[in-house]
Amino acid sequence: MKDFTVSAGLAGIRALLDTLPEADEAAAAQWAARDPQLTKPGGALGRLEEISRHLSAWQGRHPPRLDCVRARVYAGNHGVAELGVSAFPAAVTVQMVANFRHGGAAINQLCKTFGIELAVEALELDRPTNDFTQGPAMSEADCVAAFATGMNAAESGVDLLVIGEMGIGNTTSAAALCHGLYGQLAADWTGRGTGVDDEHLRIKTEVVAKGVAVNASRDPLEILRRLGGRELAAMAGAILGARLARIPVILDGYVCTAAAAVLEAARPGALDHCLVGHASVEPGHRRLLDHLGKRPLLEMDMRLGEASGAALAVGIVRAALACHTGMATFAEAGVSDKE
Repeated sequence: MKDFTVSAGLAGIRALLDTLPEADEAAAAQWAARDPQLTKPGGALGRLEEISRHLSAWQGRHPPRLDCVRARVYAGNHGVAELGVSAFPAAVTVQMVANFRHGGAAINQLCKTFGIELAVEALELDRPTNDFTQGPAMSEADCVAAFATGMNAAESGVDLLVIGEMGIGNTTSAAALCHGLYGQLAADWTGRGTGVDDEHLRIKTEVVAKGVAVNASRDPLEILRRLGGRELAAMAGAILGARLARIPVILDGYVCTAAAAVLEAARPGALDHCLVGHASVEPGHRRLLDHLGKRPLLEMDMRLGEASGAALAVGIVRAALACHTGMATFAEAGVSDKE
């Protein structure tokens, strides 16, 4: 991975976005040479074939491996949480981080089930971001420091990176990011998050609209600084770091995908190494996936966050790898290929 220092600021992130490696076509060609020999009709495994090819191309090797699958959950607190945008108080972020670390959350069970290493990064939970209806959520230094924390997830030896978050109020931040990046109406991007009632949904939508009006910008990284949170900046950093290190990524739900969308807006193609684990029931998530041209691997009506949908999708990815590497060829099985 290329060197990056916090002192380089947002300009340093822009410079990295100009140096993105592409998929390894030689590895993809090796995948393409093996796949037609397997004991199945061509294309019969559908998206499982696409997934195994994706692993080869972005890991830069054939056969691909999933010996080390790592999940990173980033936690942050938001100033706008005090405005009535969530059904839960901001103190829940700290409590849930403790629950993750004691093994009691859904993500812990999913990681155990699918052989995923889990780590949780709490980002200055005692210092929430600023209320973005009054000005930028973060200083440039705070935003870039969180981004750099995320980049550290792209360590040598990781075969697949799973990205998620925890932060009361962060679906408000995600909605504001999407509204700032793509326009449309604030209501188009704002959903019920943790389950707010109609009155609090109205408040949340107004907060999103006001935040974008106060912090208008055409620069995607500035939009992240002004409307995002530390955990969103960290997820964006992890995704970029993984691209630079040629590590494929599985994105989680709405908040994670909104953080990723900043990179795609800044540099089209920046998310080519990413799969989307699932489609959240948050209405803005499906709209965002349409903008990004991404199809989710699963649709399970989930809206939990904490990388849960992405971790669940690891089971599909492992199945894709097992089929590609473990199936016999026609010659090995003594099965007649088509004439």
